[in-house]
Amino acid sequence: MKVTCLQMDIDFGNPNENKQRVKKEIIQAMLDKPDVIVLPELWTTGYDLTRLDEIADHNGTESQLFLSELAKKHQVNIVGGSIAKKTSSGITNTMYFHDRLGDCVGEYSKVHLFKLMDEHLYLQAGNSKGHFAIEDAKCAGLICYDIRFPEWVRAHATDGSEVIFVVAQWPMARLEHWRTLLISRAIENQCYIIACNRAGSDPKNEFAGHSMIIDPWGEVLAEASKGPTQLTATLDLEKVPQVRKQIPIFADRRTDLY
Repeated sequence: MKVTCLQMDIDFGNPNENKQRVKKEIIQAMLDKPDVIVLPELWTTGYDLTRLDEIADHNGTESQLFLSELAKKHQVNIVGGSIAKKTSSGITNTMYFHDRLGDCVGEYSKVHLFKLMDEHLYLQAGNSKGHFAIEDAKCAGLICYDIRFPEWVRAHATDGSEVIFVVAQWPMARLEHWRTLLISRAIENQCYIIACNRAGSDPKNEFAGHSMIIDPWGEVLAEASKGPTQLTATLDLEKVPQVRKQIPIFADRRTDLY
């Protein structure tokens, strides 16, 4: 499975401009013929939280149609980063997954809201796991702050996830946390971690970039720098059961104690 992360800058509060950027990025990415393309967190709006009531996507309808058309046109699986989804009960930070036919095969709303960026003031937390499948691969999607909760990542791994996609707007100030947490999550769950961060800055933050693709041993297969770029690596999905068999941490867990 070949995966490409679109580590792109995001135009603050401008969904139309960001959609045009994504179209161009995907055209460029398809020159390398990936099986999966991954977008960053809140790629339509950025962290323009105070205007989300105005610019969020009602029921996620436009975003789903946009991603569906691109997936079908290019015959590629898309892990659709996340968008601000507005419903009658509030706004969620929601990720969509589309297959090569353009069908939406799953969605996940961010469970852990990051108070340091005021998410809790403008967003509602999700209440379900991020499981989906890409062809024969069992996958999961997580969003940014989620990676600081190892029990949440482990819950997806124990449910069978072999590839975990992380989309983010992680700031430069905590770059080393980003790298260390992602590598740790790969090692302790013996799975691939595909982490797509944004590049650039907004009125309040500089973002770290450094998207990463990490194998089940914790080896970094590819890592970007901080600027806009595309990051690609090929996954050997047979490695997941091999590593889990060699060091059987799931079988050795003491579920009677924890």
